[in-house]
Amino acid sequence: MSSPTSGQILLSSPEKDRKGEDYNLAAKEATESNSPSDDGAPALILTAAADRAIVWKFDLRILPVLAVMYLFNSLDKSNLGNAKTAGLEKTLGLVGDQYNIILSVFFVPYVLTAPFLGILGKKLGPNRVLPAMMFTFGCFTLLVTAVKNFSGLLAIRWFLGMSESAFFPLVIYYLTTFYRRGELARRLALFYAAQSIASAFSGLLAFGVFQITTGSLADWRYLFVIEGSCTVTFSVFAFWYLPQSASHASFLSQEQKELAYYRMQTDSSSIVNEKFNLRDSLTIFRHPTSWLILGIEICLGVPLQSVQLFLPQIISRLGYDTVKTNLYTVAPNVSGAVMLLVLAFASDLTRLRFPFVAAGFLFTFIGFVIYAAIDVENQLQVAYFASFMMTWGTSAPSVLLDVWYNNNIAHEGRRVLLTSIAVPLANLMGVVSSNIFLNQDAPKYIPALATTAAFGGTGLVLTLLLGAYMLTDNRRRDARQGKVDLRTVSTEELRDGPAAERFRWFY
Repeated sequence: MSSPTSGQILLSSPEKDRKGEDYNLAAKEATESNSPSDDGAPALILTAAADRAIVWKFDLRILPVLAVMYLFNSLDKSNLGNAKTAGLEKTLGLVGDQYNIILSVFFVPYVLTAPFLGILGKKLGPNRVLPAMMFTFGCFTLLVTAVKNFSGLLAIRWFLGMSESAFFPLVIYYLTTFYRRGELARRLALFYAAQSIASAFSGLLAFGVFQITTGSLADWRYLFVIEGSCTVTFSVFAFWYLPQSASHASFLSQEQKELAYYRMQTDSSSIVNEKFNLRDSLTIFRHPTSWLILGIEICLGVPLQSVQLFLPQIISRLGYDTVKTNLYTVAPNVSGAVMLLVLAFASDLTRLRFPFVAAGFLFTFIGFVIYAAIDVENQLQVAYFASFMMTWGTSAPSVLLDVWYNNNIAHEGRRVLLTSIAVPLANLMGVVSSNIFLNQDAPKYIPALATTAAFGGTGLVLTLLLGAYMLTDNRRRDARQGKVDLRTVSTEELRDGPAAERFRWFY
């Protein structure tokens, strides 16, 4: 696909205007002269000020809307745990492991339909498919208020899983069409922090809703009424508001659209807005690193889903009543969002990914080991601190891992396909989490805590192995071809991934 640019796009003097910003442009672009293009059209200059102005508009216009969308998505996924503490099982007559089955069934259609919805999002545009998905899962959330028994809730959870399946993968892909590789982690972290905030807000909202003592509905049903109706309403606004891509954003001037296209062409995609080709995209699975990424996603999924689904049950062991238990989930979730932002900003600043992914896995491993090993009733402060470490170790890896492999894939189709499989695979591990936190193990849940810690420890080892391989392979390529700084290599040259001559791993 050809660029929409009417003339040349040139760099201003790197020494004068860079001011610490990394332009990530091909060396050949940096040597072009500041002259009009051959067809007489004026040259466009990518100065540091122009670059910051474009990114600032994306930060103000795109990120907040996506963050609110994901906040509602996270609320609609995590509200079942809050409802359980307010008597959902009793109201619906759930017995035995039926609650765990209801949690588990969500993840089966989630992983089965995500690749197809991801491909649909690539073909039709995330700006259309994401709001449509949001409208759908908002409607199913509202329908929870009408369920009367186990089978009704089971059916709704199945369709809820289908409608939410590709939401996060598509958001990741969508952001890669606006931000360069070195800008992505902190932006995705700001967006993903909405999940931690949602979990905290869910506890506060549940605290307030469960005070309702009058009305024709059980108090936990009002939780789904409020969250579902807000989700549906916001989806309509998002459908009207979101642009197709950076070069189609109505809030940019024509010159800024051309510069935005150029930014993506040189430091995100090999071909911007490329049409999806399934056979070509499937070649991403010929790379052994893709399978190792999927293995890390599996290890991430169990602690991630355990915290998201069962944090109220874990904290209930501290001995507080239902209302206070939900209130006490707020601080760990907020601290998880803060730690996510700290690690993500540090990752972008240092241009390193795997050390911070490994740090997250280390946090979650330590947190679950502490909680399983101590006498919680007599060491309440230590136990509560361990719950903080659990949230620190689940938020950061889920963002930085996705940024890590997206940074190494310049081909847009391969990028969206791997993301649409990897992210749902991590969420599929909710099947494991749902079936290890069993009622017969309450209130200690020792088997569940030990299993979750084991997955966290394995994820730590695999992350370190993949990082070591990328470091070694880069050194091997430098020894054979000469040292190459990946910041000077345009992603136009990296369509073939590791097969490209000047490819270097972004580790």
